[in-house]
Amino acid sequence: MQIIRDFSYPIVNNTCGKCFTKVSMPLQRYKISYEKNDIFFSKTYSFISKIILSIFFYILFFTSNIYANDISSRAVVVIDSNTERVLYAKNPHLRLPPASTTKLVTAMVAIDRLSLNSIVTISEKAAKTQSVTPRLIAGESYTMKDLLNLSLMRSVNGAAVAMAEAVAGSESAFVRLMNEKVESLGLQNTRFTNSSGLPGNGQYITAYDLSLVMKASLNYPVIREIINTRTKDVSSINGRQFLVKNTNYMLWKDDNQLGGKTGYTRAAGHCLVCAANKGDTTMIVAILGESARDELWQNSFALFAKGEDILRLKAEPVIYFSDIKSRDVVPASYKKKDVSIKKKKATSKLKNKPKKSKKTEIKSSQKNKKKRITKPRRQT
Repeated sequence: MQIIRDFSYPIVNNTCGKCFTKVSMPLQRYKISYEKNDIFFSKTYSFISKIILSIFFYILFFTSNIYANDISSRAVVVIDSNTERVLYAKNPHLRLPPASTTKLVTAMVAIDRLSLNSIVTISEKAAKTQSVTPRLIAGESYTMKDLLNLSLMRSVNGAAVAMAEAVAGSESAFVRLMNEKVESLGLQNTRFTNSSGLPGNGQYITAYDLSLVMKASLNYPVIREIINTRTKDVSSINGRQFLVKNTNYMLWKDDNQLGGKTGYTRAAGHCLVCAANKGDTTMIVAILGESARDELWQNSFALFAKGEDILRLKAEPVIYFSDIKSRDVVPASYKKKDVSIKKKKATSKLKNKPKKSKKTEIKSSQKNKKKRITKPRRQT
């Protein structure tokens, strides 16, 4: 395993020994029989073999460095879920905001303590919590299962707060249960201050811990079902209905996907944790601090491909430490402005302007001549 580090960046909480397991790559040695007299052939063969081996290890090391630099996210991890072995990582123990990936822990704690058929009434606090659409209305009621759909598929913050209040009476009391949950999972670099993932002081997670959160959530059949659902019709007990679409774009692009959870805040950037079946194992990819949504999906595909290469012994496991500064974050609702449309509108306005007649042009020119005043030349 290669451990590549930029020494200007401190290692943060490297407490996990699983990331630094040694990986042995057996090299087959081929015996070639030749006559004792053929000394020239033996020397040539040994020389060529040395060159090939040196080129192989050079390419292996060099391409690993290039690949790490190509991943623009602040922290990433690819693990083999069966063994929890790290296949590839960049800043795996760097503490970063979790954004809405928090809701995986919220869902696990809520399922542990509340029936899926339980009826939950939306409070004023839950209704006023900053969130994406659909907006929840104070006083309306939902089943616990529908709140899970809203929370995990569409990432509705109010749904997470409503579940927290239903389970523990208040969100603050529920947060204590969340922190107890991650401690029971053995996560030493994770702490929550709210149930939704909205920015909060002292709230953090690492890419490695997030991958283990994903692994634990896959043990819940309900969560596994919901995060693998693309669209769902959800309705309140009061009769309000709406169609919910999953925010995880990977479900539409990779048939091997088991599901995942996205997240976004300006402080956290774009985040994603997802799992996929790859051969005989399940691989988990966790990404924190990506600047653009589109790059989130591209990096996910690249990381899964990297993990497959490592499992097939086509590449070596790498842990990369970097001090690359985060770029400007593009909001999740960002849409590129179509410049061509603006140009068309501008040209159409010019075309639609009424043309002046020749008579009016002559009159205006005569008026302008009268108004002109000759200025004296500047003396030097």
